[in-house]
Amino acid sequence: MKKLQVWLPLLFAVVMIMGMLIGFRLRGNIVTSGFFKTRKQSPVQEVVDLVNMKYVDPVSMDTLGNAAIDGMLTRLDPHSVYIPAADLSEVNEDLQGNFEGVGIEFQIFDDTVNVVSVLAGGPSDKAGLQVGDKFLKVGDSIVAGNGISTDKIRTLLRGPGASKVIIKVLRKGQPQDFTVSRGTIPLPAVDVSYMIDKQTGYIRINKFSETTHAEFARAIQGLQEKGLQQLILDLRGNGGGILQESIEIADDFLDGDKLIVYTVGARAPKVEYHCRRDGLFENGKTVILTDEGTASASEVLAGALQDWDRATIIGRRTFGKGLVQEQYQLSDGSAIRLTVARYYTPTGRSIQKPYDKGHEDYNEEVIKRFRNGEVVHGDSATAHAGPAYKTFGKQHRTVFGGGGITPDIFVGFDTTTLDKNITSLYMDGTLSRFIYSYYIQHMPLFQSFKTPAEFVAGFHGEEQLWNGLANYATRDTIDLHAIPQKDKEILQHRIKALMARQIWRTEGYYEVSNAYDPVVNKALETLKK
Repeated sequence: MKKLQVWLPLLFAVVMIMGMLIGFRLRGNIVTSGFFKTRKQSPVQEVVDLVNMKYVDPVSMDTLGNAAIDGMLTRLDPHSVYIPAADLSEVNEDLQGNFEGVGIEFQIFDDTVNVVSVLAGGPSDKAGLQVGDKFLKVGDSIVAGNGISTDKIRTLLRGPGASKVIIKVLRKGQPQDFTVSRGTIPLPAVDVSYMIDKQTGYIRINKFSETTHAEFARAIQGLQEKGLQQLILDLRGNGGGILQESIEIADDFLDGDKLIVYTVGARAPKVEYHCRRDGLFENGKTVILTDEGTASASEVLAGALQDWDRATIIGRRTFGKGLVQEQYQLSDGSAIRLTVARYYTPTGRSIQKPYDKGHEDYNEEVIKRFRNGEVVHGDSATAHAGPAYKTFGKQHRTVFGGGGITPDIFVGFDTTTLDKNITSLYMDGTLSRFIYSYYIQHMPLFQSFKTPAEFVAGFHGEEQLWNGLANYATRDTIDLHAIPQKDKEILQHRIKALMARQIWRTEGYYEVSNAYDPVVNKALETLKK
């Protein structure tokens, strides 16, 4: 035993060395699983390593790696994407529903940053900034007359909450300094909610972020206090967001334990989402407005209410995105949003349009709707390619899958404002510059109106506004004197709405714009029937 104790450490050492040698021999050929696993390098990693060690010229490995990931994801579906670390914070802000900043809206006119709106009660408002101020410096950075970009200004203004930034502005010809303490700035998901008439409410949702359902609940409860009996829910241009938020809103319209949506993927089991509580608006008449910009979570909401005959869909066919993404954080601070399942409406419809012809063809599909006349003429221009289903409600309507939500009542795209001179107004920024400068010059007049409804009924300076715009546009060689009368009337309505936005932000814009909107008018007509 004494002799064994002397040789035992040496014996253990020999066994360990032999085990290590055998392990290294087998390493290149064996892939084990479990907690301790040695994985054979993939060809992708081998190529990256070879380029890093052997390539003739210096290479940014981060850029090369990003390109490799992007190339891999393009072989999947159009909605699986890579988000670089530098972009992740901004990308997530929209879903979070807030960011840290100073609380202003600005536009760059003539190489000068102009304050066009100040958030009431926000950091800039508390510091004393006003509409009409022109930025000279932000911190130590000169921002006037040097080709400053919108992204650069946004970067200078944003920062950690409670941090301070000194902003030098030009006000009425005099430079002034303001110290602004950055704070949490909301990114509202509900653009506007108001009563169109004594019983009809209107709510517009622009995205589904973490705050959407809470905002919607406050909006609809506020309208109910004003006598809400029937609702127009505007989802036009809403590109989606967080699926659970749209499910919560659908639950407010549907009773019992009705199925709202289900998801399933090759590696994801089927998950059903049902109503689970009493809703805020289970009985009133409902109309949902859609267009080709209505996508993803918006289509879940519209599809569920259509399948249960709970709402009438008015407008144009939605985008057609029925894929569910989950976001995964990567070790370098970047992330990928990977498609993990498809979602299906209660009747079993897949709303996802085909993407088997490649990403370019997929991304141009909406443009094709304009070319083939679908956005103007609806179903008469294009045939349904997807399977037909029957709704569950009393109406037992026929609905279609395989490419967006088709409206129950079609309202075509208005092509009257496609005159090249009118298009130039938007493309060249002429209209935005005119609205801002005219508002600044006539601020007391516009501020005399207390509400958007009062502005719609009481403002009669449309012709003066028009003449001002026509003269202003000549500076950019845009001739508005020869456009058709109908185009002029529509543009006058848009100018009035944009002026209301200058006063009351999105609430004013939509309340004025809706007074002349043919889709909203069709919704009101439908509700009366």
